[in-house]
Amino acid sequence: MHVSHLSLADFRSYARVEVPLDPGVTVFVGPNGQGKTNLVEAVGYLATLGSHRVSSDAPLVRAGAERAIVRAQVVQGERQQLVELELNPGRANRARINRSSQVRPRDVLGIVRTVLFAPEDLALVKGDPGERRRFLDELITARSPRMAGVRSDYDRVLKQRNTLLKTAAMARRHGGRQLDLSTLDVWDQHLARAAAELLAARLDLVATLQPLADKAYERLAPGGGPVTLGYRGSAGEALEEAAAGAPGAAGTPSREELFPLVLAALEGARKQEIERGVTLVGPHRDDLLLNLGRLPAKGYASHGESWSYALALRLASYELLRAEGGEPVLVLDDVFAELDVRRRERLAELVAPGEQVLVTAAVGDDVPGVLTGARFAVSEGVVERV
Repeated sequence: MHVSHLSLADFRSYARVEVPLDPGVTVFVGPNGQGKTNLVEAVGYLATLGSHRVSSDAPLVRAGAERAIVRAQVVQGERQQLVELELNPGRANRARINRSSQVRPRDVLGIVRTVLFAPEDLALVKGDPGERRRFLDELITARSPRMAGVRSDYDRVLKQRNTLLKTAAMARRHGGRQLDLSTLDVWDQHLARAAAELLAARLDLVATLQPLADKAYERLAPGGGPVTLGYRGSAGEALEEAAAGAPGAAGTPSREELFPLVLAALEGARKQEIERGVTLVGPHRDDLLLNLGRLPAKGYASHGESWSYALALRLASYELLRAEGGEPVLVLDDVFAELDVRRRERLAELVAPGEQVLVTAAVGDDVPGVLTGARFAVSEGVVERV
């Protein structure tokens, strides 16, 4: 799969730009702040419905514009599709496929698949659990686009349940009448059902990704491992035991097995949740554990080891998606400037065979010679092939 044409209107710094793209390697070169990353960010948005740089859509719309358009021609084998997203901050976004009648934005998921390498990836190792949860959930959705609906359902139910808990907590603190919490049982059922499905997908992913990440780390930093992945759940010891007892994807617990575990954990935490006014159990509080050798990577790995670990997670994601059908677009956003020469060369050798590799760099010489292909100069919003 590759993107053959990218069209942007009022996206970030671009009033309008048209970029023809070929399979193989394409490098965008130009000083910082000229719009290189905006181009690959747009491709990533089509794949994930989100940006790797900001958490909301508002910064993606050019100053003074009401909306932004991201459009791409996508080629997969003999099939071509035109996918378009209209970003409307403060209102619902819109989507089209092959210029047909509007579809839901999440219906475009799976048409474009990407694996992104960026300086922000260091947060996968050194950052908060939310960074690692996002990594898992975006990869889950890339594997199975329908999981976007499960994530949306979970977030909706969680919000409703938190509202009920917050109201109960406020009433209790201010000596008001006790609220009828019988509806909490209903919300528990809904939350546990969505949580169980999301947890099952995460645990399966962690088990599947484990050997791929270890292999990728060995290729980037020979003799520096081993790399081991784990999962820390908030749903009590039963979930921890279920996760720990799943050495491979075939042995991971199912959503039917996880549902009663989550439900029991919610019941056990109810008193504390009512006191604090917030849901304390569920995937929104879990973490992906990253170990290097016998120690946690966070806090113990050096800067170089942390970079290698983050890169290994992305390479493992690429290998997984490729093995499961349809090679994703590889995006390397200003990543070579962050690496020493040895890691640059090893990473470049590993990604060079990709069907489509999009690279951004402030200095062309930072890009290893093995990544040969089309080059574009980016300056003041103008993108020209050189």
